[in-house]
Amino acid sequence: MSVDLSGARWFKSSRSQAGKECVEVAHLDGGLVGVRDSKNPTGPALVFTPSEWDAFVAGARDGEFDRS
Repeated sequence: MSVDLSGARWFKSSRSQAGKECVEVAHLDGGLVGVRDSKNPTGPALVFTPSEWDAFVAGARDGEFDRS
């Protein structure tokens, strides 16, 4: 899948702190969601479909990715 990210409006979580490792997210056309490393804004980005993003967010909310 090739997606033009040139007009994307990237944002970080309001809980992010300056100088910390974090990701940026952009809501794209067609419901797609882009994710990139905030330290490397010109680097690669991951692009998720709406259902993939919803599954990720639900999993994070439910603790599926917690290290135990």
